[in-house]
Amino acid sequence: MSDALITGDDGLARPAWAATDPLLREYYDTEWGMPVRDERGLFERLSLEAFQSGLSWATILRKRPAFRQAFADFEPEAVAAFTDADVERLMTDAAIVRNRAKIRAAITNANATITLRDNGGLVDFVWSFQPEQTPAPRTLAEIPTTSSESIALSKALRKAGFTFVGPTTMHALMEAVGIIDTHLVGSHRRGSSGVWPA
Repeated sequence: MSDALITGDDGLARPAWAATDPLLREYYDTEWGMPVRDERGLFERLSLEAFQSGLSWATILRKRPAFRQAFADFEPEAVAAFTDADVERLMTDAAIVRNRAKIRAAITNANATITLRDNGGLVDFVWSFQPEQTPAPRTLAEIPTTSSESIALSKALRKAGFTFVGPTTMHALMEAVGIIDTHLVGSHRRGSSGVWPA
């Protein structure tokens, strides 16, 4: 087994980042890498990945309930209707990440998500960048942080009016929603998405 994996008290192998913190462990075991194929769910993940930029995912995960409350459960129509007053309200909300550019990006991206409905919708659009094969990393160092597909997705989303969708952020999104499987070989979660074989 890879030295990048830690076997927990339950006998299951996980990467170090998911091995100790109970919240991250639960997220890894139940959510990360599982297919997200509904518009609201994908818009939420897209938004949270943008907020995570420059921060730890643990920080975002701890704040996720507050984010959901602050951003109307990430319903695109509701977020698209946010006004300057909403931006100011969110800038005073200590329970979320108070970054004006990222807050405005969520509103911009909600509008872009609605516009994309005329073109098949956000879900089909993002999933159309699924590669022909997925990485099979054995160590953390072997996990890529970008790919030709994440670069292409980033460019396509920007062209469609989205912001805060850089190639690294989009690669993280693709990992999180099951478009690629970067679970380490030997992890109990490898192949669990049903999208890719173990």
